[in-house]
Amino acid sequence: MAETDFGYRRVEPEEHARLVRGVFDSVASKYDLMNDLMSGGLHRAWKATLMNWLNPRPGHTLIDLAAGTGDIAIRFMRRVDGNGVAILCDANESMLRVAVDRGLDAGIASGMRHVVADAADLPLARGIADHCTIAFGLRNVTRRADALAEARRILAPGGHFLCLEFSHVVVPVLRELYDVYSHRVLPALGQIVAGDREAYQYLVESIRRFPDQPTLAREIADAGFANVSFRNLSAGIVAIHSGWRI
Repeated sequence: MAETDFGYRRVEPEEHARLVRGVFDSVASKYDLMNDLMSGGLHRAWKATLMNWLNPRPGHTLIDLAAGTGDIAIRFMRRVDGNGVAILCDANESMLRVAVDRGLDAGIASGMRHVVADAADLPLARGIADHCTIAFGLRNVTRRADALAEARRILAPGGHFLCLEFSHVVVPVLRELYDVYSHRVLPALGQIVAGDREAYQYLVESIRRFPDQPTLAREIADAGFANVSFRNLSAGIVAIHSGWRI
């Protein structure tokens, strides 16, 4: 398989997966705090918008890819009043350990399952989910096309896929300010709070290497999803992409 981007570097796929695991192993304990600091709390509004668009119902099953510390799954379980199933899949066991603790603290752990797995190779049966989400994780997947194909495979007919991801700012003046903030402030913040400047330097670079909104929409359609669309949030700092399993 051809080399892939790890930030601004080109690396072999096997090395990419190892390096990404290392990044998130390093920052797992501070991940939620850093999300609040980096986004000024906006990530909470972005995730609320995703959940409103998903609009799950009691009895539904969610598979959350690159589930991290469980933010989306916990929101889902609260939305369905605990009457549902959330399967959290992440390649980083250290992140899922935080998700387990958060689920216990929230009193909704009984509806949550945790699977250590790459989004591009899921040990899950075909068509078992009503919803599939991935939030701020697709840009870290080594084999993005395979991950999108897997997302479609595990959805039942009529199932909904939503991807929330950092994207490309569509307002020129804001784009320039965002570039300065990203490259100068975020790595320094990562050093101060998480003790790992390089991890957050990678995260900034991975955002810059990620496809723009129309390109990602085409990739999702190429994976077999129908009625693909996207919405920009905060002038394109992030975007939510939607696709349906028909």
